Amino acid sequence: MSKQILRRPVPDNWQTLFPDLHPVLARVYASRQVDSSKELESGLEHLPSPLLMKGMEQAVEVLASAIDEGKRILVVGDFDADGATSTAVALRALRLFGTTDIHFLVPNRFEYGYGLTPEIVAVAAKQDPHVIVTVDNGIASIDGVKAAKQLGMQVVVTDHHLPGASLPQADAIVNPNQPGCEFPSKNLAGVGVIFYVMLALRAVLRNSGWFERRSIEMPNLAQLLDIIALGTVADVVPLDHINRILVAQGLARIRSGRCCAGISALLDVAGRQRENCVAADMGFAVGPRLNAAGRLQDMSIGIHCLLSDDPQQAREQAKELDALNRERRSIEQEMQDQALGHLQTLQLEDATSLPSGLCLFHEEWHQGVIGILASRIKEKFHRPVIAFAAADDEYLKGSARSVSGFHIRDGLDAVATRYPSLMQKFGGHAMAAGLTLKRSDFEDFVVAFDEEVRRHLNEQDLQGSVWSDGGLAPSDFNLELAESLRQAGPWGQGFPEPAFDGVFNLLNRRIVGERHLKLRLGAEGTSMPLDAIAFNTVDDDWPIGVSQVNIAFKLDINHYRNSRNLQLMVEHIEPLVVAD
Repeated sequence: MSKQILRRPVPDNWQTLFPDLHPVLARVYASRQVDSSKELESGLEHLPSPLLMKGMEQAVEVLASAIDEGKRILVVGDFDADGATSTAVALRALRLFGTTDIHFLVPNRFEYGYGLTPEIVAVAAKQDPHVIVTVDNGIASIDGVKAAKQLGMQVVVTDHHLPGASLPQADAIVNPNQPGCEFPSKNLAGVGVIFYVMLALRAVLRNSGWFERRSIEMPNLAQLLDIIALGTVADVVPLDHINRILVAQGLARIRSGRCCAGISALLDVAGRQRENCVAADMGFAVGPRLNAAGRLQDMSIGIHCLLSDDPQQAREQAKELDALNRERRSIEQEMQDQALGHLQTLQLEDATSLPSGLCLFHEEWHQGVIGILASRIKEKFHRPVIAFAAADDEYLKGSARSVSGFHIRDGLDAVATRYPSLMQKFGGHAMAAGLTLKRSDFEDFVVAFDEEVRRHLNEQDLQGSVWSDGGLAPSDFNLELAESLRQAGPWGQGFPEPAFDGVFNLLNRRIVGERHLKLRLGAEGTSMPLDAIAFNTVDDDWPIGVSQVNIAFKLDINHYRNSRNLQLMVEHIEPLVVAD
């Protein structure tokens, strides 16, 4: 589907905001609404106090008492990368505090589904915990919390998902998105929330003399920031100033060789260099391998990898995760082919004839991969997508991904308000959500979802777009600027990596690796040809006589053997035919 290249607006005073920076970088920051150098500070001293988070004092009181009395604590996590990193941070921190009776449980997504359900509480009860701590889940677990309380357990909920109309009756709830919470960021991932809980808990234990009494050196929780950076980036939460600090600090630890054995091993099996690690490596290399465990098997594999301090053990676990990720990619490709084939059978003239809200289901699709499938189809057709897989003979589970302008969780809530019986349950964020419905209600839901999307998005909203930070001068095509841009982030959701656009002379093109387009380009004012690559792009449908291309691209550095060369990473390409 064709896309349009749009240039980000830049305030008129952008040149005066950051006089000491390269003009391109100054322009990039200004276009992301950064209006002072203070917003670029990445020191931990710029983080707000944990006590600004509602429920923090109650949560810490429960946990400090449990530690002091030697109670058994069970951390109940989620089966994605945020859940895995949240679990690892909780266990590592509590162990550093001297807690020994600490365990974790992650629901198997295929057997129990998401969150602290009554069924998971029954499984947890076999370990006889005194306190359950949820990480990256729990805000919607009304029945599960009730079941745990009936069994005499205390429950501390730590979560970041949007709450529903009612909250669980837990002993404490820490969630920046709960009503009445004044914490300045609503964008923390689950791993960020539990990190804040551990910071507050450490302060209480220190003030009570706990560490002195136990002859424990007060731990520096900064050692957990590599795991926090991974979870924050992998969960694709907006990188506001607080999240950028957490990610920047974590990446700094990784680059300096101070990361945990698990992240080091995952970078190795992904072929990424620790000393050059950036946020994109967390999002596109480490995160998917960690997620593969929860998608196909059991996230416990990934959690054990993050908890391991043995490099050889971590290496073996990372290899297992890498193998699962290759299997996941194979399953995903087959599902994507099936989905695209299904869309072709609809015999629609073009993509604009598709429903505004797209729902897809195939009996053989894998529950663990439907989220990625929804994301891929969304990227291709630029509209909200829900991919469904069979949960059992009666129910379907759906994973939703949205586009700018349509809050997917609120959209599902509106559908539930109009048609109360359609969905059994749902939850999520602005851009991603999950739901369960009966097979018999699928067709009705398809219509209701499309109806809701059409209330918010018009045809222009569904037109694919690529955002650019403008053009580059000939002198800007150099390794120094590419390196500056790479290190200037961290870049990610809500704070996108810089991209640029321009028209280039096409000197040479060829297909590499069957699906990628390798280019040699000429730019006006530059003497040397530029190398470029467009992944998952072929030229089969290009017209004859293409002599120029209009591209949106990122400046990148290609490391090959012992050399470093400038390379344009093509985000979008349009072939141009110049008339004689």
